[in-house]
Amino acid sequence: MPTTEPNSESNEFNTIEDDADRETISITWRLFADVAEIAGTREKSIDIHTNATIEDAIDELLNDRPALANRVLLDAGTKTETELATEINLLQNGSDANRDDQLTDGDELALFPPVTGG
Repeated sequence: MPTTEPNSESNEFNTIEDDADRETISITWRLFADVAEIAGTREKSIDIHTNATIEDAIDELLNDRPALANRVLLDAGTKTETELATEINLLQNGSDANRDDQLTDGDELALFPPVTGG
């Protein structure tokens, strides 16, 4: 949360942001199958604030690639909540993940539809 402190050279106040609000981490999205086709890329790196969750990263991805919303969100029409469609798999560093999981620098997130074959 930003705080204020007096400016010693005038009667004005300067706004100081918490360090956590200014620091960022870098994560990489890996996109597969038709999700990658819709996004126009198989990989997307983003910088995001240090205390971000996967939900924040999904929001960032969809802001950059809005066409994905219709494919990966349960109800893209409302966009009030980033709930993934039931047929979309979400992984964080190769393991199943949830929207409220915390991110760390260097994380790899993946979105992909079910895969079949033999």
